[in-house]
Amino acid sequence: MDQRTEATTVEIDAYLKTQEQKNLLRFITCGSVDDGKSTFIGRLLWDSKLLFEDQLATLTAESKRVGTQNGDIDYALLLDGLQAEREQGITIDVAYRFFATDKRKFIVADTPGHEQYTRNMVTGASSADLAVILIDARKGVLIQTMRHSYLVNLLGIKKVVLAINKMDLVGYDEAVFEKIRSGYLTFAEQLDFEEITPIPVSALKGDNMIGASEAMPWYDGASVLSYLENVEIGAEDLSRPFRMPVQWVNRPNLDFRGFSGTIASGTIRVGDEIVEPASGRSSRVARIVTFDGDLDEAIAGQAVTLTLEDEIDISRGDILCATKDRPSTADQFEAKIVWMSSEPMLPSRTYLLKLGTGTTAARISDLKYTVNVNTMEHMASKKLELNDIAVCNLSLDKAISFDPYAEIPATGSFILIDRFSNATVAAGMIDFALRRAENIHWQSVDIHKEARAEQKGQKASVLWFTGLSGSGKSTIANLVEKKLHALNKHTYLLDGDNVRHGLNKDLGFTDADRVENIRRVGETAKLMVDAGLITLVSFISPFRSERQMARGLLEEDEFLEVFVDTPLEICEARDIKGLYKKARAGEIKNFTGISSDYERPENAEIIIDGARTSPEDAADQVIATLEMRGFI
Repeated sequence: MDQRTEATTVEIDAYLKTQEQKNLLRFITCGSVDDGKSTFIGRLLWDSKLLFEDQLATLTAESKRVGTQNGDIDYALLLDGLQAEREQGITIDVAYRFFATDKRKFIVADTPGHEQYTRNMVTGASSADLAVILIDARKGVLIQTMRHSYLVNLLGIKKVVLAINKMDLVGYDEAVFEKIRSGYLTFAEQLDFEEITPIPVSALKGDNMIGASEAMPWYDGASVLSYLENVEIGAEDLSRPFRMPVQWVNRPNLDFRGFSGTIASGTIRVGDEIVEPASGRSSRVARIVTFDGDLDEAIAGQAVTLTLEDEIDISRGDILCATKDRPSTADQFEAKIVWMSSEPMLPSRTYLLKLGTGTTAARISDLKYTVNVNTMEHMASKKLELNDIAVCNLSLDKAISFDPYAEIPATGSFILIDRFSNATVAAGMIDFALRRAENIHWQSVDIHKEARAEQKGQKASVLWFTGLSGSGKSTIANLVEKKLHALNKHTYLLDGDNVRHGLNKDLGFTDADRVENIRRVGETAKLMVDAGLITLVSFISPFRSERQMARGLLEEDEFLEVFVDTPLEICEARDIKGLYKKARAGEIKNFTGISSDYERPENAEIIIDGARTSPEDAADQVIATLEMRGFI
């Protein structure tokens, strides 16, 4: 290797080392429709000379083809990557771009301004350190500006750049800037921002983007890029208590057992004492292992594998934390959520809650109120629609470890997932554990359900009969109970109509009430199984999610779903109660099969052909299945 090549290699290595040591700032741009967010970011990339030649050529050609700037460069085209965005002139998806200057690396998210895509804006803001809120100088503070400011604040972003854009279209008038600045600061007093930095800009013309603007000599503050390069971020993550959600138990051989994950907050050193708060088991850190070798110390943001001095039962989903500063542990808490699904949220419906690397079943037990972000008014509501923001109580199947979101966002934030579609339906931020979750404990008893069932000579279980109204499920369930009684078995039948005379007399037939109806019945059936009974449940129970919830309350072999599969036309022809006739006449709303959907079971243990099988034969089919499975 000659001296020139060797020198070049040294220079490259030094450059790469410098790039590696730069810290990273994640920020978002948000605001109302057509405030110039995409142009703002595009101009940053352009003026920073961070575009490749092929990008420049494409941008020039696209600007001429689209024609929004009369042949001049349209910087927004660098971000509006979707064809639909270019056709409509709005941002729909979240566009991420990486760039770097001599001082810092950046990841910027161009988030949607239209109210319809608020959920996408929440996605972009969830990992950001700072927000750039753009305001069109011609329009001032709009409702969507307030909406996005509220969301940014809700998600814990404390530092905001207030970029008052399109100053060129108002003649660079200082009075316009001052009016908007003071108006926004007055509005923001009710929010919890630590720092708001107003900057007058023209993203299209480049004023105050990279350097000072000659057109606005009255402004002597920092330019946008200068502020972004120098703002302090990330220090609070290091000062917070140590938290690391376990992503993977690393066991490559018999001699190594480590716990891998990304440190969410704080600092960890070899020899530090740590604890898994759910179990209370503690140990000391023996090694901090990384791909590049062992470390003496690791900090927030680093992906590491910790080995411990003691063998502790720890698995994916657990959280390792500082022994002297532990998170809360509870199965009920109050939280703020942003609903992100086009399907409405129904109280009492069971979802999957994912916090860190752990997942558990959860339901919204009490929807306290929704927030009108236009007026900050609290409004009563029974369900949530797309983009709604609410404060609610959640109840979980098991206790989890967490911190309030305001203290440690990484261990205080969660998502809710639909159990069947696996779609993310909500993002949430925990406020605090409910006191009753910490003060109520399960009372141990000496006589358990197995002993009660053995005394009765049977296996405690639930037979869940589901089908349309008029399918014959109640008739069949009644016959099954008579046959079991003849066999000296101990049973109880929960019928939909009978339960609504007492336990559920306060519920109607909306989707939300149907969900709560099945939740109560499922909990009641669970208590009867605990008493050792064979419990027959006959409910339309139209939603798979609630039938799955009822199944999940019991052990794997205690629940049998019996689907009485009778076609709608046969059910309607029977119409013993005259309900279908009333539903067709519009006298009954939300009637299953007519104006409300019935979701057919996909994996029922017993399927009865209600059109061809007599009730007596259907009952015999159920009894035969119980005998074959050893239930009786």
